[in-house]
Amino acid sequence: MKDTLSAAEARRIALAAQGFRAERPGPATTKQQLTRLIERLGVVQIDSVNVVSRTHYLPAFSRLGAYPRPMLEELAWASKRPLFEYWAHEASLLPLTTQPMLRWRMADAHDGVGVWKGVARFLREHRQLVNRALEQIRERGPLAASELEIGKKGPGGWWGWSDAKRAAECLFWSGELTTATRRGTFERVYGLPERVLPRAVIEAPTPAREDAQRALIRIAARALGVATERDLRDHFRMGVAETKARVTELVEAGELIPVSVKGWREPAFLDPAARRPRRIEACALLSPFDNLIWFRERTERMFGVRVRLEIYTPAAKRTHGYYVLPFLEGDAITARVDLKADRKAGVLIVQASHGEPWAGAQTPERLAGELRTMAAWLGLERVRVEPRGDLAERLTGALSGR
Repeated sequence: MKDTLSAAEARRIALAAQGFRAERPGPATTKQQLTRLIERLGVVQIDSVNVVSRTHYLPAFSRLGAYPRPMLEELAWASKRPLFEYWAHEASLLPLTTQPMLRWRMADAHDGVGVWKGVARFLREHRQLVNRALEQIRERGPLAASELEIGKKGPGGWWGWSDAKRAAECLFWSGELTTATRRGTFERVYGLPERVLPRAVIEAPTPAREDAQRALIRIAARALGVATERDLRDHFRMGVAETKARVTELVEAGELIPVSVKGWREPAFLDPAARRPRRIEACALLSPFDNLIWFRERTERMFGVRVRLEIYTPAAKRTHGYYVLPFLEGDAITARVDLKADRKAGVLIVQASHGEPWAGAQTPERLAGELRTMAAWLGLERVRVEPRGDLAERLTGALSGR
């Protein structure tokens, strides 16, 4: 018979798997601590939006507190680094040990399998352009797309890519280039994998597609604790059929345990090593791209809240704001704040603040403490609350000590 978990038990298992504990262990002071957290999560999403902080800095802050931000940059983009970039969940940072497990996806991009048809078409139809990009990086060393002397300039804007940018990105997706570093306003600098990644990674054998996919599902299961098949698939954005096959194989091998979660419509699978804490006393602001909530269907199922990214929604139609961070209190999401870092004025602005129906009397005070911690971590001197949202008045009072 399947083990049956309550919704609350499943939620606590998931939070523990994500690195949330009864109490924060304290900010990471060593690269090893931060590396271990990223290894636990399996993947950290990258995004360029910088209205508060770029999202890849935030998951570690949510779990560890005010760690030194340059530490993550060293792990990701220094000459000796334990992380690399690839398209995993979305654009992502991952442990280097995962690189061989994603070579089948790079091969699919090169060959145009599935969603990668456009990449393969560009590589095939613009081969001379692509070869010139590779040649210049081989001769001159790592280069940004803007430094490649090939093709036509783009019209600019979010997706107004030049020929050079298209060539570099297609080569990145196919694994023929990788990120050497980032510079300036978060510009990716491309390098040859054999010159950027450690020799041990380059020379590591390429696992069979099925073996690699099973390894990725194991990583996802460890990071999620308890998950449906759709949850496991979303972690590394795998296909439906391949996820179903790999999950079945892992269940047969005893590496995933089928369970039933009350209130969940779909069957679930438990990581055999998952912790089952009796309580979680988290207190954390979550990036809208945080691993815990990035799959909106799972977020609603686990926490009973609909989290939507409203960046691309016209201002007049937004419900909670432009860049909204949910507030995790204990094992519940109790509030949401629309934040903006005014770096020139040294102020973290709460543009709107909303409480969930189950927010408690202590929610404004706990949220105020987390906002102060975040402001200090971002190098800002104070927090200012705008009078928008049903929590604004109480949050203002908590910040002023009333």
